[in-house]
Amino acid sequence: MRHPRSRPPRMWGGLRVRLVVAFVLVALLSAVTATALAYRESRTAVLERKQDAVRTGFKDRVEQVAADLSMPPDEVSLTRFATSVADGLGDAVVVVRYRSLTASSDASADRSLITPSLRAAVREHNRMSLQRVERHGSPYLAVGTPVTFASGPPSGLDVFAVTSLRAEQDDTAAILDSVRDGLLPVVLLAAVLALLAARTVLRPVRELGRATRRHAAGDLASRVETPRGRDELARLARDFNATAQALETSVTELREQEARARRFVADVSHELRTPLAAMTMVATVLDEDAERLPPDAARAARTVGAETARLARLVDDLMEMSRFDSGAARLNLREVDLAETLRGTLALRGWTERVDARLPDGVRAVVDARRIDVVVANLVGNALRHGAPPVSLTARAAGGQVTVEVADRGPGLPPEVLPHVFDRFYKADSARTRSEGSGLGTAIALENARLHGGTVEVANRDGGGAVFTLRMPWRRSGEAGEA
Repeated sequence: MRHPRSRPPRMWGGLRVRLVVAFVLVALLSAVTATALAYRESRTAVLERKQDAVRTGFKDRVEQVAADLSMPPDEVSLTRFATSVADGLGDAVVVVRYRSLTASSDASADRSLITPSLRAAVREHNRMSLQRVERHGSPYLAVGTPVTFASGPPSGLDVFAVTSLRAEQDDTAAILDSVRDGLLPVVLLAAVLALLAARTVLRPVRELGRATRRHAAGDLASRVETPRGRDELARLARDFNATAQALETSVTELREQEARARRFVADVSHELRTPLAAMTMVATVLDEDAERLPPDAARAARTVGAETARLARLVDDLMEMSRFDSGAARLNLREVDLAETLRGTLALRGWTERVDARLPDGVRAVVDARRIDVVVANLVGNALRHGAPPVSLTARAAGGQVTVEVADRGPGLPPEVLPHVFDRFYKADSARTRSEGSGLGTAIALENARLHGGTVEVANRDGGGAVFTLRMPWRRSGEAGEA
């Protein structure tokens, strides 16, 4: 028996690839998430440290310098005050506002970095406020505070400082770059670990697949090695082995029962032949003398003869099927004229006038003429009994194949019957307990066709009626192989 070849696993659609991809994606997502969190936390920590340092230094410097400031100040004293505060703050730019007067430690500094919202926050809340701003892609920290004295009303003097956050931005960017550079090794390591894990996990799966394919090919004794442990794969392997053992046992029992049933049919058929021969002889004598018997006895004699003949045909069919089942059926090949053989089938049974034969002359093929006669006789007999005229018999040979068609113009076969036409003892009308045939005719025809390397097909033809088609290789003289 020929089994379909198993397809090789597709490289990009296999479980191994999906496991590796999933493993790498999880690792990559985890790494990216960890990188984002680390960057956010490190950036926040750096900025908070910078802000605390600026706030503390700015407050101390303002308190220290404000003690020497005379109130109310003029523009010169404000400028000197701003310069003094900036001297203790590194590269910070200090801006001082007193009512309508404004002074700066650096006349060229961009005073727009001190936004109206920051000035309003300082004035309204009367306390130190901070704000991060960005200009032309560079970050800055602006801090402002009102100047208060130990006694007296609010001075109306506000001091602002602006310092660059470029260094802090570069530090956090460096951290991000270093973490990003580490992503590739992490992904590669994840891929290697995924391959190792997939190999470990999929080895039992591959063994199960191979064992399953061996079972499908008929090797029911195939088993898989049970992995150690109690995980899901180990349980799956044990369940597979238990199922395979139960299946092997069941199939073995079924095969033994089938073999016993076939032997029983063959033995019974063989044992029936001897008494059937005697019954047939007696029935023939009774049938010949039926004219001289009383009417009731004559009917009984003819009934016995008909039923004995039917029983003989059934026994012959059973014997034939038992030879097919046991593999004892053999072809007796010889070269024949196909048209002449088919005409002989019709003539032998008196069907020549009832069948429209379209048989081309000169088609010579190497076949078992007796078995081809059985096939065609069964198909034509079914068409004559169950179909409607005209019944046609057509043969042709082309392309290395011989085709013989038997068609009728009857009602055809119901769709639910078509798949069972060649089943043994199948009858389309289940209510019909008796028929002229044994229910084995089409099954025997199919087995004879298979012996020739061919088959028999059935279909309903357009316009009504059924068509049976015998197809077999066209063996010509010198091409006959072993049968």
